[in-house]
Amino acid sequence: MQRFRTFVDPYILAMFAMVGLAGVLPARGQGAEVAGMAANVGIVFLFFLYGARISRAEAWAGMAQWRLQLAVLATTFLLFPVLGLGLVAATESILPAALASGLMLLCVLPSTVQSSIAFTSIARGNVPAALCAASASNIVGVVLTPVLAGSLLQVAGAELSFGVFRDIMLQLLAPFVAGQLLRPLIGNWVTRNKLLLTFADRGSILLIIYVAFSRGVVSGVWDQVRLDDLAGLLAILAGLLASVLILTWTFGRKVLGFKEADAIVLQFCGSQKSLASGLPIATVLFAGPSLGLIVLPLMLYHQMQLVVCAVLTRRYSARTEGNAEAAIASLSA
Repeated sequence: MQRFRTFVDPYILAMFAMVGLAGVLPARGQGAEVAGMAANVGIVFLFFLYGARISRAEAWAGMAQWRLQLAVLATTFLLFPVLGLGLVAATESILPAALASGLMLLCVLPSTVQSSIAFTSIARGNVPAALCAASASNIVGVVLTPVLAGSLLQVAGAELSFGVFRDIMLQLLAPFVAGQLLRPLIGNWVTRNKLLLTFADRGSILLIIYVAFSRGVVSGVWDQVRLDDLAGLLAILAGLLASVLILTWTFGRKVLGFKEADAIVLQFCGSQKSLASGLPIATVLFAGPSLGLIVLPLMLYHQMQLVVCAVLTRRYSARTEGNAEAAIASLSA
């Protein structure tokens, strides 16, 4: 049971429960309008909290290891988009357009903060560097992700208007900057009330999921997706995650010559994609009924990265503990 809880986060189960609820009782008419407005308020709230939580001082302090930090940013905002373009081109005749757009969106998102740092810690990696890398990725991603999305999502068939970028400024960038500016005043309060705010921002994300999938159900867009489309998507996401995990570890150890603790940072921070940032960004970018399909690759990849990285952290932790025990034994001998 404990292993099941490690691999399947109850929060992930709640997300798919929202998908099921939208399938059975989708928001319609005036209810859909109210839920949509509440979701938009939730997006502003989420990005305000992100700004209030992320410490610029910690991000700058970790930049002393600039090669590692640049490697993480390059993986997140260069390697992933290049792989995404290749996958979209290769699967053009296989995946529906909405899933292809979702795949491309996934590839331009920033890294996670909580899970990448937690995995690095359990694997006995360089936690201060991971904290810096994850924070820097999200700070840069607030600006760079919409820019990359505007440039690359059109390749996947999405159409983005000037109004979309206006909404990005108002709903994402402005509240994030406000949170950063107010962090000296409210940072301690945010830290003290971390648990309460975690429930609040996760509740906002669950509402966003419900609204997104409700639109798809009401419009009938899910009738366009077959089981073989979903199977193909899962295979593509598994290949993407495996490729990035292998490339980051090999490049970090063999090319850049990182110590194992730093290579772990590159692997975990570089391979993770933020669901918490991705869902609000997708909601702002895509207002149509296909939104549920577009966020599906991100939701599936998020669960996949949790399971695979949990396995990797156990292997790294066990190997490190074994090395430590061998060193102690040699000293006592």
